[in-house]
Parts: sequence; C-alpha cells; structure tokens
Amino acid sequence: MNRLSWFNVTSLTLGFAFLYLPMIILVVYSFNASKLVTVWAGFSTRWYGELLQNEAFLDAAWVTLKVAVISSTFATVLGTMAAYVLVRGGRFLGRTLFSGMVYAPLVMPEVITGLSLLLLFIGIGLDRGVLTIVLAHTTFSMCYVSVVVSSRLVSFDRALEEAALDLGASPWEAFRLVTLPIIAPAVISGWLLAFTLSLDDLVIASFTSGPSATTLPIKIFSAVRLGVSPEINALSTIMIGIVTVGVISASLISKRSAIKAQADAQAAERAGA
Repeated sequence: MNRLSWFNVTSLTLGFAFLYLPMIILVVYSFNASKLVTVWAGFSTRWYGELLQNEAFLDAAWVTLKVAVISSTFATVLGTMAAYVLVRGGRFLGRTLFSGMVYAPLVMPEVITGLSLLLLFIGIGLDRGVLTIVLAHTTFSMCYVSVVVSSRLVSFDRALEEAALDLGASPWEAFRLVTLPIIAPAVISGWLLAFTLSLDDLVIASFTSGPSATTLPIKIFSAVRLGVSPEINALSTIMIGIVTVGVISASLISKRSAIKAQADAQAAERAGA
C-alpha cells in the first residue's frame, strides 16, 4: 500500500485551503456584529435578520428560483427530445446542422450568446423581464441536458424496447413505460445541471434581464461593486449551507440505494442457489 508523501500531503493541504478557506472566512464573518466585514466585533446573528427584511434580495432570490425551475424544466424536455433524435434518428437531411445548433452553446462564449439574444429580443420587440431570462437560460442549458441524456441513450439496450414492441406496446408506450424509466436518472441529472447553471448565471442574465426582473447573481454583483456588506456574507452562508445539505443528502441516498441493490443481489443469489 502506497503511503502519502510529504509533497502530496502539502499539495492537498494547500489545494483544499485555497478552495475552502475563503468560504470558511466568509461564514465566520457572516456572524460578525460589526458592519465592517474585515473587523471582528463579536458574535451576532444581526445580519441574518436584516437579510430577511431586505426586500430587494428576497425579490431577486424569488425571481432566480422561478427562472431556474421553469427554464430547467423546458431545457430538460427539449434536451431529451434533441438527444433522442440525435441517437435514435439515424442519418437524416440536416443532421449535421441540427447537431451543431444543439451543441453550439457549449463552445459559444456567454458574452456572444447574451448579446445575440439581446439583439433578438430587441428585434422582435419583446420587453426584457422574466420571460426573456427564461428563454435565454433554456437556450444555453438545453445543450448540457442533451449531452447527459445522449450518453445514457448510447449505452441503452434497445432489446428492451423491441421486447415491449413485440408484446404489443406502441412506440409511445414503449418509450413511456420502458425507455423513460431507465434513462430517468440521466434526465434528472440533466435537470439538476440546468437548474444549477441557471442559478449561477450572471453574464447571459445581465444581457436579457430588465428593470422588472433582477436575478440574485446580478443583485449580488451590483452590491459587491459598492462594497461587500455583512448581508451578502449571510446570504452566501445560507447558500453554502443549502448546497452542503443537498450534497450530503444525495450522498446518503446514493449510498443507501447501493447497499439496498447489493442486498437484493445477494438475496437473489441465495434464492437461486
């Protein structure tokens, strides 16, 4: 068994410190009683209370969640359809152009995507707001869903679909009852990825948002330009806590599922013996 050398330990320590030490400092200073974020004046939860009374941040958070849920849902539906066509559609006229259009946002700079969408919305006379942000986020996150679902469809055993068709199921019933449940983990992963990308987006939203709709990243960026306030530290700490709880919960659920699957496999082996 290989032992960790001092070089590996030092590299890991410096790497983790570089990644997580700023977050730890941010969390600690979110409980600072002083309004100056760099001067410690004692423990206090004052800024969490003021954050809950800050209507600007709360409105921006609500808009962000609403946009993320709607856009990720649309992106999942469209991305799954695009992946199914690319994997199962075979060769058809315009396939190269279609695949290029689906995957273009993956390599397109966000500034170009945001500017082109802005010019499109101006050209068709569509006022910027929640709708334009949803359309923009759906456009650039759909390709990520398509990639995730395509990778699952490529390894999918089509004999299962053929068996369902032989038993009298229609193509739609075979997809709904056989294909979709099997690729559901990939579809859910694509939705979560699209949801995360929408929550995190700043560049595209800054081009497509309007005065009536401001997302949380834009609000935080605008506030930070005037100076970091303790309320931003409190908001960031809440977001870190939510992400941490989500990751731990997902890990526990995955571990329990793996243990259950292993137990079922052992029980099946014993029954067969």
